[in-house]
Amino acid sequence: MAPRVVVIGPPGAGKTTVGTLVAQRLGTTFRDTDADIERIAGKPITDIFVEDGEPAFRALERAAVAAALDEHDGVLALGGGAVVSPENRALLAGHLVVFLDVGLADAVSRVGLNRDRPLLLESPRAQLKRLLDERRPVYVEAATVTVDTGGRSPEDIADEVVKHVG
Repeated sequence: MAPRVVVIGPPGAGKTTVGTLVAQRLGTTFRDTDADIERIAGKPITDIFVEDGEPAFRALERAAVAAALDEHDGVLALGGGAVVSPENRALLAGHLVVFLDVGLADAVSRVGLNRDRPLLLESPRAQLKRLLDERRPVYVEAATVTVDTGGRSPEDIADEVVKHVG
């Protein structure tokens, strides 16, 4: 069993929104590894970061990604930092992986000053820019398809993603 498509990208790329729409269009289910982590840990991701630290979160994330890739046959969205892990990138080999590429202005407008995003707790705009700059090469490396989300509606982006799903 394998997901029909795996959606990756930074905070504000629209992974959950677009992934849900893609699943609806394909008549399949949507799964988000961040939601899996919160369910397993019994607390929000922000609390995991604050109480247990980022290394503990990343360990939970690696396990969640491996389980979801093995168990889920619909549309799968990974957390924004999941592809930073070389282990997770190796697990993605052979899957259809769509990188939702988002510019800083669009990401900021979508994320806003959301305090529920643990890596954006201090100076969200500056942190988001740093994350986009640092992670973009890794997203590109992990992806089999890149979809530019700039100035586009979630429906339009979902339509493009569906075109890539066999």
